[in-house]
Amino acid sequence: MAETFRFLTRLYLVELLGRQARNIAGLLEGLRLVPESSVFYHTHRFLQQHLHLSPEPPNDFAFWVANAMGLEPLGERLASLDTVSFRTTRDLRDRCVEILEAYVRERNARSGDCPEGQEFHFMSCRTFIIPTSREARNLAEFRDVLETISVNSLCFHALDARLKLGSDEYDFSRWLDAIGESELAREIARLDPYTITIEGLRKDLIARVSRHVAHS
Repeated sequence: MAETFRFLTRLYLVELLGRQARNIAGLLEGLRLVPESSVFYHTHRFLQQHLHLSPEPPNDFAFWVANAMGLEPLGERLASLDTVSFRTTRDLRDRCVEILEAYVRERNARSGDCPEGQEFHFMSCRTFIIPTSREARNLAEFRDVLETISVNSLCFHALDARLKLGSDEYDFSRWLDAIGESELAREIARLDPYTITIEGLRKDLIARVSRHVAHS
């Protein structure tokens, strides 16, 4: 019998790093130097704060470049990054750096500064992973827990574990595969959590699991 699936949740402690950018060169330098936790924060904070919006708003870098700097084409390039395609935060940072480096090379000069008071402030967050009392030993129990777990728990298993923890699939998929539900595991692994709301993702997961419960 496969191991019981134990649901986890997470809490963030947001930190101000004391580094800011007034122009593209400053943003590029900061991106090279800040910890990966800062990159994770600035590329996922909007998604976490706007749980009921779809598609998700752009990342912080794209938003600042377009709105504070007025560089909409560059902002669009940063906003178009397919976050879910990056296996690690380091890979995501490297791609952001490449885009900014290309812009600087193309212009062959430093960009102007943003208006006073609109500087980009680099933030970070500590992630605390916390066990919950919820667990599942089979598909029916798994479905029932999915209906009631907190948004933070769902976000951890569907988002954080895929990028921040360097995983290329849902925690759910690995467990489902281990209990012999390989078809369902593959279905869930293909879901893109960045194209729907978190609650929409919950409903999709429950519907898929329910169909397999009915046929088991």
